Amino acid sequence: MRYNQGDGPEREKAVLVGVEAPGSDPARAVYSLEELARLADTAGADVLGQVIQKRNKPDAATWLGRGKSEELAETCRESGAGLVIFDRELSPAQARNLEDITGVRVIDRTQLILDIFARRARTREGKLQVELAQLNYLLPRLTGRGTELSRLGGGIGTRGPGETRLEVDRRRIRKRITDLNTEIREVKKHRDLLRRGRKEVPFPLVALVGYTNAGKSTVLKKLTGADVFVEDKLFATLDPTTRRVVLPNNETVLLTDTVGFIQNLPHHLVAAFRATLEEVLEADLLVHVIDASHPNLEGQIDAVNRVLESLGAIAKPVVMAYNKVDLLPDNGILPVEKGVPAVQISAASGRGLDNLLAAVARELSSRRIRTAFFVPYEKGGLLSMLHEKGRVLKEEPGEEGIAVEVEIESVWAKRVESWLGKDGPYADIAKKGINKKGDNTEY
Repeated sequence: MRYNQGDGPEREKAVLVGVEAPGSDPARAVYSLEELARLADTAGADVLGQVIQKRNKPDAATWLGRGKSEELAETCRESGAGLVIFDRELSPAQARNLEDITGVRVIDRTQLILDIFARRARTREGKLQVELAQLNYLLPRLTGRGTELSRLGGGIGTRGPGETRLEVDRRRIRKRITDLNTEIREVKKHRDLLRRGRKEVPFPLVALVGYTNAGKSTVLKKLTGADVFVEDKLFATLDPTTRRVVLPNNETVLLTDTVGFIQNLPHHLVAAFRATLEEVLEADLLVHVIDASHPNLEGQIDAVNRVLESLGAIAKPVVMAYNKVDLLPDNGILPVEKGVPAVQISAASGRGLDNLLAAVARELSSRRIRTAFFVPYEKGGLLSMLHEKGRVLKEEPGEEGIAVEVEIESVWAKRVESWLGKDGPYADIAKKGINKKGDNTEY
């Protein structure tokens, strides 16, 4: 990597290339290119120019066609850019041909996102997953690149495992991929053990999902006080964080942040991060955090839903949390999906977060039952537990114990029944409960 006279790395100068398909909404191409510019900024590049091409189908040699490629080369020369970033995935031959024509490095959207992930990964698991995705992306691109691949630290798109002498022995890459898959399987086993432990203390799991930079980490930080990194950049955090939060009905849930989604999320990343994204599959409820102020919010919602569908989680119950509503104009209209609860929040200011917790409590209420117990005085500790784990609606002291009506999660209700000895020595006095129906009854 090159360095300037100061303390930090010199920012690269880039030209972006967008693609507009005939008959498509031109605004969509503009939004996508704006997002690519933000990705480039996150990766450490200053955008000096943009080129948009309309084509029915990509040119096999250069994607753009010869004329537009020459125009791109001229734009690079005039601006002094040393990098071209495509808003589509290029074949190895297309990237190579474009580099020959422009005389600068050419990378695509996938390579840019992989570079950002390589910068942002902090945990061992995150670093393993990013390296696996990078090597899977790099392997088919070794053919024909010759000694160019031995360049070291060439800038954006070259971080991570590097390219030193990879062309000498492709078997080394395949072996490293095999080793990474083995290590990630071990990480998955560890995650499975953690999940099993969580199920033994049956708190519902609520997963925050959403487009990158929608504000998921800010929501988690505000609700739980978690010490998580928050920055107004795409993919500011990659590694999931899970914290406890108490809902208004006194129910404790586990709230977990997940990696942000994006349009055209590279399939290498979806595959590599599947172990992390399985947190979404395990969740009892999803909170879809949406940037309400974004001009393409419906496109972002669709992108998130497509990823959820690919993970097999699209049918899970969901609460839509429209974040950053303080940035909306007074007449702003938000899309509402029929039958899906939605709340408006501003995570930065804390506005509406109480309403969000209330909506989560309502959606999880199907896991809770209303029932009654008779707790003997000698097992009074169970009364404290009922207050802690549920919402006590009524208490009636008696000679031998206290009859309690409570709204509580069904798993805990079954545990209390077993601890009270429903069919044991307390079976008779258990029938003296508040409901007077001869047994503990689910309402």
